[in-house]
Amino acid sequence: MNALTNAPMSNYVHIFDTTLRDGEQSPGCSMNVQEKLQVARVLDELGVDVIEAGFPAASDGDFESVKAVGDLGLNAIICGLSRTRHADIDAVTRSLETAKNKRLHIFLATSPIHREHKLKMSKQQIMDEMTSAVAYGRQWFDDIEITAEDAGRTELDFLVEYFQAAVDAGARVLNVPDTVGYVTPSEIRQQFLHLSTHVRRPDSVILSAHCHNDLGLAVANSLGAIEGGARQVECTINGIGERAGNCSLEEVVMALRTRHDRYQMRTGIDTTRLYPASRVVSSVTGSQVQPNKAIVGRNAFAHEAGIHQDGVLKHAETYEIMRPQDVGVPENSLVLGKHSGRHAFRDRLENLGFKLEQELLEVLFVKFKQLADRKKSVYDEDIEALVLGTHQSGPWHLDAISIHTEVDNADQSAEASLKLRFEGAAPRIYSGRGDGPVNAIVNAIKLIMNEELHVEEFQVSAVSSGSDAQGRAVVRATIGASRYQGTGVSTDIVEASAQALVTIMNRHHQHQGKSTAEPQLKAAV
Repeated sequence: MNALTNAPMSNYVHIFDTTLRDGEQSPGCSMNVQEKLQVARVLDELGVDVIEAGFPAASDGDFESVKAVGDLGLNAIICGLSRTRHADIDAVTRSLETAKNKRLHIFLATSPIHREHKLKMSKQQIMDEMTSAVAYGRQWFDDIEITAEDAGRTELDFLVEYFQAAVDAGARVLNVPDTVGYVTPSEIRQQFLHLSTHVRRPDSVILSAHCHNDLGLAVANSLGAIEGGARQVECTINGIGERAGNCSLEEVVMALRTRHDRYQMRTGIDTTRLYPASRVVSSVTGSQVQPNKAIVGRNAFAHEAGIHQDGVLKHAETYEIMRPQDVGVPENSLVLGKHSGRHAFRDRLENLGFKLEQELLEVLFVKFKQLADRKKSVYDEDIEALVLGTHQSGPWHLDAISIHTEVDNADQSAEASLKLRFEGAAPRIYSGRGDGPVNAIVNAIKLIMNEELHVEEFQVSAVSSGSDAQGRAVVRATIGASRYQGTGVSTDIVEASAQALVTIMNRHHQHQGKSTAEPQLKAAV
């Protein structure tokens, strides 16, 4: 059930996913339009009630992304974030003009520290500003959500006044965020109990919890909020988000499902899609899931201790409170090879959560065959990496790379030559020297940039097992004032590093909103 009016208020918890908005604020987790559309489709298949697609007034790129998600015709409510400014509300209105189900989400800070130091507004001014924005938004939206930013540090009496005014103005969802991850589960439970009993509202108006994870309490606080009366939880896939992240969607959903005896709550989530959704978001953002991450981590259902293994073999429930298949973990890791056909390849893609159009599937199959010729066995992780590489988009394309290294007793140097294409232009070669292959690649890339490129972090890891495993290179870098993350995968780790840096070039190009004309480059052969 996606529409608010179709779900019983008593025991249904709406899942509001903000992976595309708050989750994208994780350093390096920015997504382009194509990647956001891929994630939006996955979220809709998962069964989330609301997809917060972005902040349309923030930039032209955000506006186009929200509009593109709204144009997909998904079943989920598509939500756009807005300040109280009329121009922001107008931007949400235009971006969601074609959405089947849509919501306006207005936020305004309420805590004493925000009132004094950021807004410099009185309580009455804040309420007047908010109710004016709701009245303005009601011209185009029946579904309006109001957020009291930093509600966790706001006086309870003022929150009651603020939300009562919002209800009276026509808001349907009252969001109570723990913006800085400050409160504890018992505190937030009491906060929601107080609001539940003191804010007069019809059954169609619900309370929502939006918890950050600065103290590692986001999921626990969201569950406490539900105990206090919240009937919407705002969360992200893999718990990504700014600073320490947001409430993890898969964790809160499985907590409600596994402990139904305690909470007596249900959601509309197809839990068998949780693991595939996690893998898609991880692939798109390049943000890897920690091995011991609850529900979707690699070790979530692994048992190493002998006594645990013995117990699980005799009866799974001795040490497993959930079955792997409940969250969509593949029952077996099918190993493909160069003799595997299209049917097996397509089937494995779908099991991993990737539903691709035929044209893209054919491109992937060719790359799969090329990979199978380079390594004996192709694992699930290899296939996910193939999808990741195929979905990278932007004007720059890496055609080839050549590395020459020299080592003597006194020094080591390397020269990198990159064959790059910009859009449909003829390829050109850019060369750089450095004290190693990756440094040489960075210096070659710098020839193209009009701003200083500074690599902050460089990580290399194996995608799958075996001596012929593909390597994943993750690069975090700044260009000017902006920070980006790029990921590359190849059986050649130097090539993977170059792919990651080209991804960063493309993200920067799209972030800047530059034209598709080939830029004036510093030096090229």
